[in-house]
Amino acid sequence: MNFWNEIYSHFSPIAFSIFGFNVHWYGIAYVTALLSALFIAKFFSKNMDRFKGINQKMLDSYFIWAEVGVLLGARFGYLFIYTDSQIYYLTHPWQAFNPYVDGEFVGIAGMSFHGAVIGIIIASFLFSYVKKVDIFVLLDLVAISVPLAYTFGRIGNFLNKELYGRVIENESLKFIGIYVENALRYPSQLIEAFLEGIVAFFIVYFASKISSKKGMLIVVYAFCYGIARFLAEYTREADSQMGYYFLHLSMGQILSLIMILVGFIMLLFVNKEAKKVS
Repeated sequence: MNFWNEIYSHFSPIAFSIFGFNVHWYGIAYVTALLSALFIAKFFSKNMDRFKGINQKMLDSYFIWAEVGVLLGARFGYLFIYTDSQIYYLTHPWQAFNPYVDGEFVGIAGMSFHGAVIGIIIASFLFSYVKKVDIFVLLDLVAISVPLAYTFGRIGNFLNKELYGRVIENESLKFIGIYVENALRYPSQLIEAFLEGIVAFFIVYFASKISSKKGMLIVVYAFCYGIARFLAEYTREADSQMGYYFLHLSMGQILSLIMILVGFIMLLFVNKEAKKVS
């Protein structure tokens, strides 16, 4: 075993404690992801003509709407998809963000990316209706701003020692493994950070250079993330409470296939709208 293989034994998920409360690296990474998305959005809104209709004041306002959508969507998405307590949280929604269990502070665990997607889409539709701004311009800005910021979220998963990978069976690949639960496993969180974050960003950025159609960037992102997540899930252990489904697919893979399908439907709509304009 080398240092990398045993890296989880060399640090704690808790970054520091203040006034008796533990601050986890995951929480820091999550906040960093949210703020990074805003700064990246500000950069592209200033430097890309396709976003010239979004001024900085509007962007600051949209950021608040979007982040409320992300947090609510991510949390309730997790509770409704990955737990069996849907009825309880439907009748007690305020408990979704209760960090205490039996009087003990345990923090808030469980956020769903696909739930966050639904949340930000709903928030974007509401914002576009109230502020009279094109919904596809907003979603295109999301598409190019989120991937790099999302990378911090996956790094947070890695630092939190969660969502770890499947056991590595191939002997030649065990040098990249992380020792978890008495086995060397794929560093799936970092693989996801690379594929779903960095690779997705460069593909969306390239798309922004070759297509000026409104809505095309969010379509490309839907395809990129869906495919990247589907592939990365082959290195990730399925959630213990979910297991695998038909064709040995995980819930993450099933949701990613749905995301790809939605992306295809959006592509048809985007092309239809582009023909109307031309």
